[in-house]
Parts: sequence; C-alpha cells; structure tokens
Amino acid sequence: MKGDYQDLVDEISALLGAPATLENRDFRLIAFGAHDSDSDSGELTLDPVRTRSILTRQSTAAVRAWFEGFGIARATGPVRIPAAPDAGVFRGRICLPVRARGIVQGYVWLLDQEPGKPGPDPAALAAAMEVAQRIGVLLAEEAKAGADLSREFQAVLTAGRGWQQDMAVAALRAALGPGGDGLHAAVCVAPWPGETPASVPGAAAVCVVPLRGGGAGEPGDAAAAGPAGGLALAVLLRLRSTDALAPALTAVARLLPRAAEPAAAAAGAGAAGSRTGAGAAGSRAGAGTAASRTGAAAGAPTGAGSASPTGPQRMTAGVADPVRGLAELPAAWEQAMAAARAAAAEPRFGPVAQWAQIGPYRLLASLASDPVDDPAARTLLAPAHRELARTAEVFLDCAGQAGRAAAALGIHRQTLYYRLGRVEQLTGLDLDAGEDRLLLHMALKASRLA
Repeated sequence: MKGDYQDLVDEISALLGAPATLENRDFRLIAFGAHDSDSDSGELTLDPVRTRSILTRQSTAAVRAWFEGFGIARATGPVRIPAAPDAGVFRGRICLPVRARGIVQGYVWLLDQEPGKPGPDPAALAAAMEVAQRIGVLLAEEAKAGADLSREFQAVLTAGRGWQQDMAVAALRAALGPGGDGLHAAVCVAPWPGETPASVPGAAAVCVVPLRGGGAGEPGDAAAAGPAGGLALAVLLRLRSTDALAPALTAVARLLPRAAEPAAAAAGAGAAGSRTGAGAAGSRAGAGTAASRTGAAAGAPTGAGSASPTGPQRMTAGVADPVRGLAELPAAWEQAMAAARAAAAEPRFGPVAQWAQIGPYRLLASLASDPVDDPAARTLLAPAHRELARTAEVFLDCAGQAGRAAAALGIHRQTLYYRLGRVEQLTGLDLDAGEDRLLLHMALKASRLA
C-alpha cells in the first residue's frame, strides 16, 4: 500500500514539475517526492515547517491549525496558501485536498512558485486532482480496514473469558490475515483523553477501551488516588524480533506528551542489552532503568529516590512481553495495563514502562484495582500520617537497614527509630517480624496503584 502512495505522489510531482508531499488528515506524513536544489549552490530551500514534516513525519498542532484556517478541509479543489515567514512558512503552498465519499482523507502539498513566476498550468492541476482522488480512494479503503481491525481488537480486550474471548481472538486473527501469527507486543497508554488516532507507526491494530485501575500517588496521599475508570489507548505493535523493541517504544513515546519524548531516546540504547530472565522484553528505560537499580543497590531506595508524580492524570504507557500469535493477547493486555499503572505510581520507571521491568508491581497491579483497606495499614495511609508512611516504605525498601534508610531520608538514626515506633503503634505490626514487614510493604506499594 505504501508503494502505491509513493507512485501516485511521484505521478503528481511529474505532472506539476515540483516535489509533492502526501499527508493524512491528521497531518502525518505518508509519502514525499525527491527535493532537488533550487539554488546555484546546490542547497535545498526547504522551510522549517516542511523540513520538520519530512524529518519527524508529522506536523505540530499549531501548523495544522494555521493551514486549516485556509479552509483546506472543506475545499474540493486546489488551495493556494501564501508564505508566512513568521510562522516558519518561507514558501507559499499549493494544497490539493484528497477526498473520497465526500470526506477529506488527506492532503497533497507542493511548494508554490516564487512571487512573479508562473504557477502550475491549470490543466496540469486538474490532472493532479484526478490523481489525488485515486489517493483518496486508497486512504478511505485503508481507513475502513483500520476501523474493522479496531473493532475486532477491542472485542478481544473487552470480551469475558471463555468462548466469547476465543471467538473474538479468531475474528481478529482473520482480520489481520497472515500477519496475525507474527510477533506482537500489547501497549496500554492511559489515561487516554480522546478518540482512536488515525495511525500509529508500526501498529497492527489500535482501539480505545475502558480502563480498569486507579490513579497514583505517594502512600497516604488520599487526594492523589484517582477512582477506577476512564479510557486507555490499546495498541497492538508488530515486532520483527524480541530484540528489536526500540523503534516500537519510540512510536509509543510519541503518543505521550512532549516531555516524554526525550526519555524515549534512551530506550533504543538499552532495549537490546537489558534482557535478563525468561521471555523478558527489551528495556524501555535502557540505561535509566539500570541506573535506578544500581542506585537502589547503593542505598537509594525506590520510595525515597523517586520524584513526586505530577498527579493522577499523568499519562503513561505500559508495554507487555512480546507474544507470538494472538492466543495470549488477553494476558498480554493485562501485563500492559499493569506496566502503565506502575509507571504512573513510580516515576523511576519513566513514562513508558515494560512489564518485564516493574518487579513486584507485576503482582501488586493485579491485586490493587481497589483502594487498599487492610485494617493494619488503614490508619497509617491516612493523609495525616503521610510522612510516617513514607518513612516506613523507605525503611522496607532498604531491607530494614536503618543506616541506609536514615541516609536516604536525610534524618538522624534516632529520628528514624522514633518514627518506626510510631508506625508500629498505628499499625499494631511488629517490624522485626518478616510477615508483618511483608504485609506493610505490600500495603504501602499497593496504595500507589489504587
């Protein structure tokens, strides 16, 4: 299909004697023609907007709004858009709306001639619009196929166990064709604020589903704990191998707010080298995850070293272990949701967490879909005792080593002992007893997820 688009874009470029660029209606790049030099020095005269579109394969929301302000979404013929240097548009544009069934499917863009020079011949423009209509038919067919896949994918993730789920998996396998038996990774992005995106690079299927689970926050922070519910974006990513996760992880990070993208750059460096354990997927955080573990081993416990989360609505993503075929997809989706919740609870995992890297949260995420209400921990988890809850968590993260815990908290050892005594009074637990420590540690960690 991509080759068909490229051939049609090249045909338009030949008709109009100018390099053409094809984007879908969300301004994501699909194909572009070769750009020749426009100057005697041999340098390209691309403006920043066109350069960014080609290099990042998408345009910013501001650029999209600016161009749409010229009525391109309603137009049925070529639209001329003047240059606007202040907006980074150094050359005027000619936009050919790509329509099918009365709906705009995308846009073909060409750089207009310099002022004073003749533009494209009207007959050539008419011929180019006919090619654009052929592109529109292809995009519409692709969109319909994507909608069918989205529906079948959603059915797999929301069906109950048993024959209903088996039927949903069979329907999705049929919709995917031979690719359904390949290697895939399930991804959960939550909370998701809107509709299903038109396209996600490397995705076999995409849909929006109800989210199970709560918000995130510090132990004892009742205000930060969000209710279960909301929406999640589910992505079924195609993989070439379990060792080639970096491109997929980068695509996932682009779905998150801009602040998450720099962290995604580290994924490629560490994805292939962090595979420890049976079936472990490549590390999303790469060196960052390894560094956090090294820090914990050196005395920086997870509860103390983490920055405070930005709130229950912080968007995060979770990536499941790769699976071959679709029979294990429901279980992989559970892994992806658990990893996304762990990323929201523990900023040290980064905005994109892999299930293989979240440690005890693998178990806790499956247990803590509701707020923690163990009688022993109930009082300690109240907002009034937030500092005591944090002290207890850091102490337990440090395996009960008072010196490490005091250093991590920045307090004197005697202060630590006083606080731990208060924790025992509030909980009725004996912090010298292994099972009591386990109960409290689980309650504190689970409170971050609930």
